[in-house]
Amino acid sequence: MKPQQKLLNSVDRCVDEALEGIVSSSGCLSLLRGHRVVVRADLEALKGRVALLSGGGSGHEPAHAGYIGSGMLSAAVAGGVFASPPPASVLAAILSLRDAGVSGVLLIVKNYTGDRLNFGLAAEQARNRGVAVEMVIVADDCAFDQPSKAGRRGLCGTVFVHKLAGALAEEGCPLDEIVSKVTEAVKGIGTLGVSLSPCSVPGCLPSFDLPAGEMELGLGIHGEPGIKRSKVTSADEVVKTMVDHMTNPASQSHLSLKSGDSVVLCVNNLGALSCLEISVVTRSAIRYLEGRGVRVARVMSGAFMTSLEMAGVSLSMMRADQEILRLFDARTTASAWPNLSTVCISGKSYILDPPAKDMQETSHTEGPLSDVMRKALEAVCSSLLQRQEELNSLDRASGDGDCGNTHAQAAKAIQEWLPSHIVPGCPGQLLSTLAGLVQERMGGSSGALYSLFLTAAAALLKDRSDPAAWANAMHAGTDAMRWCLDALCPAVEELGRLTTAPPGGHMAILQAAVEKAELGAESTRDLTARAGRASYIATVHVTLPDPGAVAIAAILRAVFEALGGQK
Repeated sequence: MKPQQKLLNSVDRCVDEALEGIVSSSGCLSLLRGHRVVVRADLEALKGRVALLSGGGSGHEPAHAGYIGSGMLSAAVAGGVFASPPPASVLAAILSLRDAGVSGVLLIVKNYTGDRLNFGLAAEQARNRGVAVEMVIVADDCAFDQPSKAGRRGLCGTVFVHKLAGALAEEGCPLDEIVSKVTEAVKGIGTLGVSLSPCSVPGCLPSFDLPAGEMELGLGIHGEPGIKRSKVTSADEVVKTMVDHMTNPASQSHLSLKSGDSVVLCVNNLGALSCLEISVVTRSAIRYLEGRGVRVARVMSGAFMTSLEMAGVSLSMMRADQEILRLFDARTTASAWPNLSTVCISGKSYILDPPAKDMQETSHTEGPLSDVMRKALEAVCSSLLQRQEELNSLDRASGDGDCGNTHAQAAKAIQEWLPSHIVPGCPGQLLSTLAGLVQERMGGSSGALYSLFLTAAAALLKDRSDPAAWANAMHAGTDAMRWCLDALCPAVEELGRLTTAPPGGHMAILQAAVEKAELGAESTRDLTARAGRASYIATVHVTLPDPGAVAIAAILRAVFEALGGQK
């Protein structure tokens, strides 16, 4: 096994280059020469106030440099990846703050042995130089029912402490008062993480193995072992497991939380979950807490304290009264702090009704063609659902691999519509209804194209339903979207013969049209896409037929067979 690839210049220099990237792009930060210490560029603004210093190993970005700014940290000390910073750098940071004229320095330290030792040693050395220094330890991990002698680990709840202490310092509170208030607030903070993958320090193998389909509950931010492995389940179930464990009174590490309590919630991306997944987890967490009678006052959702590229999430909760919320809402210029609303999340309605439709629903009546059109629709839906994965597979060669899914969405929408609606005897009305369904439920460019086709075709079937009218409708639909259906035009040309077909010759023409549609779909192997995602793929890479063309051929064959044609 080889170390995981990472986009770096040098394993040895990656932390220094990352800090240079953070500082050089900010305009509000500076680097302390010879140390991995980031400080506010306007240190003079701290004169007479308490300064806040935090830090730890790198690999947890945006922590901690992202939280430097007025209203939060004054400086941050970075160690190597997942390694505590040396006491010499911590001391250099403290003395730089002293030289700026601060009244005292508060060290905010996560509860890891290395951090406690190195920050603690630097604090003693600074006191010997006459600096007023205090240290607050954050130990918010709720994983272990019986923590080891080292105590609970410090996790993402540390970011809450940065914010509360920063707001107090900005108000000019003295050091002892900040320590007292923050120490009390820490008692109401809890965090628990879950991971779907390991992470790897640059140049090293992954920190642990996690089989596909499994997740680990309660791991640390450096990849330390958790408390339990289990199969990956739904976001709702994972959130329930996490919150129940965090608040279980039988655990010595639990966060005491009861119905009626108010909390600030942080949904923290540990590194590699998509923003979409984090949003789903955020929804689950809010709903589950509200279901337990907990008032969710504020929500942070995003990446706040990561573990390199770990695919996972942690939930942090902080019990919040009005004073906590006041400090939490206070302004800060820290770049990684989210721009949150000060409106309470729970109790706020977030659903708006759309504008009333301009057109009233037209009442439909059945007719002689209703049964056969219903049968044809059922056959089309069945065919598209059966071929869902085939269409996805074809689309993966030239697109995003979801052609089968989008067609399945349309099929399911029609299947849901059929049992509770009359299939109108007027084909034009049916096609107009289908146009609205696929436009709303199918999505993507496919939904728009099918809706365009059906809308154009419907106009020619409002007053007639004879074979010639169907042929003209197919021509109208194809003309509306000819730019992307060149391969299937021969099928529509064949259907044009319906206008002059002798009695009994309609099925033969339809069969010929189906065969030409299938040949047209097959011929797209040799065509160069002019629109859509496939237009960005080199032609040498596209050797499979276009999935959209295959889908349309399948629809025509399903209609043909539903009308009694030979398979």
